[in-house]
Amino acid sequence: MPDPKDLAFEALADSTRRQILGLLAERGECTASEISDAITHVGRTTVSSHLRVLRMANLVAERRDGRFRYYSLARRPAQDMVDFLQRLYQGSLADLRDSAEHQASADHSEATDWAQSS
Repeated sequence: MPDPKDLAFEALADSTRRQILGLLAERGECTASEISDAITHVGRTTVSSHLRVLRMANLVAERRDGRFRYYSLARRPAQDMVDFLQRLYQGSLADLRDSAEHQASADHSEATDWAQSS
């Protein structure tokens, strides 16, 4: 069975699925029909396929109520992905911060030197 993080990143690679996730983030819980009405560049069957991929990746939760299915964001897997990316880029972000602070310090020193020589 594939790693859930791999499935999640693969699911996010598609712009329609990202659009569905954005819609759910904005509106909260929606039926498949409401999602299809909002995502107009693909048909209902395609939206259902995208929802299935998002469910399999644990990015979307499904709740059944009678004949209706309600979809919402599944928060935990998204947080796991954010944590992964944060760990991955933590060193790079720290290096970027240090570089920016060093540059700001150098710019300040140059400005001070120029002001004193004038």
